[in-house]
Amino acid sequence: MKQFFGIILCILFCSVLKAQTYTLNHYLEISKNSSPLLRDLKNQVAMSQLDSLRLRAGLKVQVSANSGGLFAPVINGYGYSGAITNFQTLNALLTANKTIIGKRYLNSQLAAIGLQRDSILNTSKISELDLKRAITVQYITAYGSLQQLKFSQEVVDLLTKEEDVLKKLTRANVYRQSDYLTFLVTLKQQELQLSQSRLLYKNDYSTLNYLSGIADTSMVELTEPDLQRTFTPDATNSIFFKKYQLDSLRFVNGRKLIDFSYRPKANIFADGGFNTDFIGPVYRNFGTSFGFNISVPIYDGGQRKLQYKRLSLEEETRESYKAFFNVQYRQQIAQLNQQINENEKLTKQINDQIKYTESLIKVDTQLLQTGDLKITELILAVNNYLTVKNLFTQTTISRLQLINQLNYWNR
Repeated sequence: MKQFFGIILCILFCSVLKAQTYTLNHYLEISKNSSPLLRDLKNQVAMSQLDSLRLRAGLKVQVSANSGGLFAPVINGYGYSGAITNFQTLNALLTANKTIIGKRYLNSQLAAIGLQRDSILNTSKISELDLKRAITVQYITAYGSLQQLKFSQEVVDLLTKEEDVLKKLTRANVYRQSDYLTFLVTLKQQELQLSQSRLLYKNDYSTLNYLSGIADTSMVELTEPDLQRTFTPDATNSIFFKKYQLDSLRFVNGRKLIDFSYRPKANIFADGGFNTDFIGPVYRNFGTSFGFNISVPIYDGGQRKLQYKRLSLEEETRESYKAFFNVQYRQQIAQLNQQINENEKLTKQINDQIKYTESLIKVDTQLLQTGDLKITELILAVNNYLTVKNLFTQTTISRLQLINQLNYWNR
């Protein structure tokens, strides 16, 4: 009766799995849309575009309205000097101001903002790759647990079928009671393994939902991830080297901005309105004024050279990091390709071994029905089959994980 209910539960569980299937792309798309980090970086890119527009807007004529009044009474000869305060004043002015800036200086400032935007874009791409790699790693792990669950179910079904045959043969005194009990112990062990595999898949699948930002406790079947090895691009086109390129351009543009900051600066202004001290006819105090100011740097104590030196040190640091990363990058690619090739060779050997073990089990099950097989030989064949199938699952998952790592760096 217990076996009957166990089989019913397994059938129900498998039917739930088969009711709906999800692919790797499903989880990648959901995780991408729900990631607050990617949304934050996207907003930062939008803000850098606004900074560019704000810079251009700040160079246009700036108009402001200003008004002020002052009353400084003199009582019995005590009070502020009228020559200074004019006793009382009132003004209401409309002021226009414009900073004069060269086109090359403006382009350098815009280039600084553009480089910052490109840096954020590159960071966003790398963050998206990191997220994709993490989700794929967990998806492959959950898929491996699912394959282990299916295999455990297959073995239990096989042993359950043979257990019915062995029970009849034991009652017919073809096999001893001890043989039947030995076989039954093996069956119970595999049923425990099946329960453990089911629990492992539930945990791995729940972790996948957690990382993807999915609030769902239902169970679905995962399809095999379609991962193919990609070719390594030229280093200059890799997003991992893009950071060093952008830093180099930023340092070059930084020197230009330093040079421009030491050039003369000019500003023009004009105002118009009402400004009076209430001495004489007030209606005659409407007027206007305009002017300009120029600032010419002469000596700054050597700060310009110090800023150049700072940029040179930053460039030296950039070159050092780039050279070190280049060695690591190429070593990582070569190692992953080597591991994948060795993994594929091992997979072929395992497939051959699976064929032998499956053929042996078929022969043993036929001999079991005639009573010409020792139970220990059948158990040994099943254990060998378990070992080689587990090795096949582990090798397959390892290959997928290696391809995932390789594809991550081949961007």
